[in-house]
Amino acid sequence: MGRMSIQGIQPKLSAVLNTRKQSFEIVDIYGRFIIKPQHEIHSQLPENEDLTMRMATQVGIETPLHGMIWCKDGSLSYFIRRFDRVGRNGKLAVEDFAQLAGLSRETKYDFTVEKMIRIIEEHCTFPVPEKYKFFRLLLFCFLTGNEDMHLKNFSLITRDNRVEFSPAYDLLNSTLALGGAEDEMALMLAGKRKGFRRRDLVDYLGRERLGLTDVAIENVLTTFRQAQSKWEHLIGISFLSSAAQQTYRKILKERFERFYQ
Repeated sequence: MGRMSIQGIQPKLSAVLNTRKQSFEIVDIYGRFIIKPQHEIHSQLPENEDLTMRMATQVGIETPLHGMIWCKDGSLSYFIRRFDRVGRNGKLAVEDFAQLAGLSRETKYDFTVEKMIRIIEEHCTFPVPEKYKFFRLLLFCFLTGNEDMHLKNFSLITRDNRVEFSPAYDLLNSTLALGGAEDEMALMLAGKRKGFRRRDLVDYLGRERLGLTDVAIENVLTTFRQAQSKWEHLIGISFLSSAAQQTYRKILKERFERFYQ
């Protein structure tokens, strides 16, 4: 498709935490953290991701430990702890949806949300609660302007002999980062990637395709509705510039008005 992935072009460094010096050290192997410095073209990606991940946490989406650090050159970088590492050198089994679908980085956009549901049903130990998480995450990405959630940004993890969605990662307002976006979703849903309304995301995806109950759906909708003011507060105290904060609020307001009208 030739789409540009924001996360794909963002520099990433592997690091460990030196608790004695209270600083990160860049390593080639056995890294426990990923550090994302500033990008030379797309500004404020670390600030954007830190804010969006915090917004996700507020609505019950599981996220790893993450935050911002000042670098020696005075710039801000984003860090996140790897959730696939345990013990000294142990690893948890994690597969992203591109791997599960037999696709590559080059074809990670060539899929549909409907096909992802079949992967959940086939691989998850208990598909119903994972469908709920999937619905909540997709709706979150729509509301926060994330049109770059391709297959490699969704993963399943095996923990305690249970296959389930991994903690969320790579969440950011890509519409803000790109200065606008042609599409609203990286993967096709109901035969389209933009122009989504409540009927597409709730009636079609939530009820018809995922088979969620009215109670489950209303729980998600209520949670997001109540979170809007909290998100506004988080935007205001974020590391984003005043102009970027204003644009983030504008995108959020437009999505909420379109979805909840």
